[in-house]
Amino acid sequence: MTSRQGEAARTLLSYACSLALPGPDAQLVAVVVAIRAARGGVGNLTGADLSALRLGDAREAVDALCSLGWQIGDALFDEDPATPVPITVPDLARTDDHPLPFGKNVRSRVSGWTTRALSAKPVKKLPPAARLAGLFLAAHSTSKLLGQIPPNFPQSCRAALPDLLQKGFVAELSEDRYRLDPAVRHLSGLHRPLEGERTAEDTKAEGQVERRARPAVRFDAAAWTQWKNVATPALRRHAEAVEYCAVCALEPGQVAAAFMERVRPQFVPKWIKNAYGDWKEAHPARGPQAAKFTVVFRAEHGHGPSYNQLCSGLGWDVCRSVRSFIVRRLLSNEWLMETSPVPWTLRPGVMAQAQGIVLPKARTAASVVRPGP
Repeated sequence: MTSRQGEAARTLLSYACSLALPGPDAQLVAVVVAIRAARGGVGNLTGADLSALRLGDAREAVDALCSLGWQIGDALFDEDPATPVPITVPDLARTDDHPLPFGKNVRSRVSGWTTRALSAKPVKKLPPAARLAGLFLAAHSTSKLLGQIPPNFPQSCRAALPDLLQKGFVAELSEDRYRLDPAVRHLSGLHRPLEGERTAEDTKAEGQVERRARPAVRFDAAAWTQWKNVATPALRRHAEAVEYCAVCALEPGQVAAAFMERVRPQFVPKWIKNAYGDWKEAHPARGPQAAKFTVVFRAEHGHGPSYNQLCSGLGWDVCRSVRSFIVRRLLSNEWLMETSPVPWTLRPGVMAQAQGIVLPKARTAASVVRPGP
C-alpha cells in the first residue's frame, strides 16, 4: 500500500474499534462491513463471508452491530450463503464529518488489503481476536523495521499476540514492539513515502489522475436503453448489476461504453512484454491471488472485477497497458476465465478450481438493487 492507503487502513481500524462493541467478533465484522460501505453507506456481505471470519457467535456479533443502528436483515442467516445482503451503516451514509473519507481507489485498495491480511496463511484459521490483532500489527508496521503496538490496540486482542508469534505472523515480539515475519511483510501499511509520492498525494484528489487519463465518454442514454432491450435477459441482468453497483459507483457512460463497444485485437509491443517479465518475477503467487480476489470481489459487488479493478485491488502498480497484458496471461494460463467479450466477468479458471478456488452459487436477479424512481 502507498502511505495514503496505509493511513486509510489505520483509520478504518480505529473507527471500527472505537464503536461500542462487546469484543473482537463484532469488531472484526465491523471492519469488513465498514470498508465495503465506506462510500455511500451500504456494503454487501454474504453468509459465506460471515462463516469465513470464524466467529464464536455470529448472531451475537451481528446483533451488536444492529444495536448501533446498522441495518442488517435476517437474510444474512436465512438465505443462500452466496447471496449478497446489503448492510446500511448510517455513519457512513452522511456527507458531513464522514469517519472514512476515502476515495474510490483507496477504498478498493484497503478492502483488498483487509481480505489478504485476514486470509494470510499464519492467521486464517485463528480466532477473531488474533486476526484482528494481525490487521493492527500489519497496518502499523514497516516491511522491515520494528513496529510499535498503537495506543488504540484492542485490549481483548493482547492475549492473542503469542499466537501470532507461534504461527509465524510476527518474527519478534517484545512488550509493545514487534517485527512482521518476512512471509507477511508485503501486508505492511507503514512506510516512508517514495520520492515525490507525498507531493502527488497531497496535491491531487483521490482518483483524479486516473480520470484525467481517460478520454471523455459520450453517453447516449437512448442507445444504452436500446442495447439493453435487445440483450438476452442474463446479459441485461449482468449489465445492470455493474451499472447499479453501489460499491463501484461507475459513471453510466463508462459502463455503457464497455458493453457496447467492439473489442479489437491489440498488438503487444516488446516493452510491455519486457515490463511483464520483470513484474512476473516479483509476483510468483499471482495466479492464486488473482483467482481468490475475484471470489471476494464478486461477493462484495455482485459481479466480477474489471481488469483495472483486479490489478488495483491486488496492489499491482503498473500502467494500464501492462495491467491488460497481465490479465490476458492469467486468462491464457487458466488461472482466470471470463465470458468474452462481456466485461466484468472475471472469475476463477481451471487451474484455480483445481486448487479449490471456486465461486459459490451464482447471484440471482433478485439481488440486483436498482435505483428508485
